[in-house]
Amino acid sequence: MRVVTGNEKRTAEVVRWRRDQLTGVGFSLPLASRLACDERWDIHALIELVERGCPADLAAQIAAPLEEEGDAA
Repeated sequence: MRVVTGNEKRTAEVVRWRRDQLTGVGFSLPLASRLACDERWDIHALIELVERGCPADLAAQIAAPLEEEGDAA
């Protein structure tokens, strides 16, 4: 049996909140779930773009985190 720690519970709550914020402004559930799990995404920037009329998919492309040096192979 796996015991869930307080930190894991808080992390799950934060991810859920982030996902709910994104779906609330029009992100699809799959996209919102993917973005919510990655703390590199600035959800406030994503939300602002969508609220200004940018489609959610395009907002995700615009606000994508920059690749780190080790990732750019």
